Amino acid sequence: MRILKRFLLGNKNFTREERKMERVKKLTQALSAGDQAECVTLAKELLAEGADLDAVIKEMTNEMREVGKRFETFEIFLPEMMMAAEAMMAVMDVFGPHLVEGSGVASRGTVLIGAPRGDMHEIGKNIVKLMLKANGFQIIDLGPNVDPLEFIKRAEEAKADVIAISTLMTTTMPGATQVIQLLNDKGIRDKYKVIVGGAPTNPDWAKQIGADGWAEDASKATELVEKLLGVN
Repeated sequence: MRILKRFLLGNKNFTREERKMERVKKLTQALSAGDQAECVTLAKELLAEGADLDAVIKEMTNEMREVGKRFETFEIFLPEMMMAAEAMMAVMDVFGPHLVEGSGVASRGTVLIGAPRGDMHEIGKNIVKLMLKANGFQIIDLGPNVDPLEFIKRAEEAKADVIAISTLMTTTMPGATQVIQLLNDKGIRDKYKVIVGGAPTNPDWAKQIGADGWAEDASKATELVEKLLGVN
């Protein structure tokens, strides 16, 4: 009788774990589909069941990478990628208060992002911000029209790991150059990874001004930050 009880109890526990795994699978599927309401429902159920949130977020992060790859190969388009990113953020809003301090997701890195002085365009920057945030990075958004010194001042205050500069106008591209020059002048260039992007930019220009990398879209920007910080 005792052996039968242990057997039944073992089966019960196994079934509970199976149930959690099935919910995680459904969560990643809903995430990929951009179904925000379903993601929130499943996230709350996993939270109530005491799931390992870091492990769940890791699965979601992997799924977001797959979403990014599908975007790159034109299997999906920008609205679908953004819906997935927004669904990821909705789940993080549910999990956020319950994440333990020092979790792997919370320590992926801090990215400071903005558009240089004179550039008022934010659409591209905001897409990059959303994707980075959905992949577990802390984001400090300076917005548009940012003075070169402000980039550095805020990066110092926040102890940022990456300075991301998004420019959509050829006339504001020198702003990115000035940020890097000021970092060099202050002797703190090695403290930060500087990445650039935007419609008029290209890899050769990024290399010429001394940036650490260039990305053509939000998915590539996320991969670049992960590579530069060694958190792939």
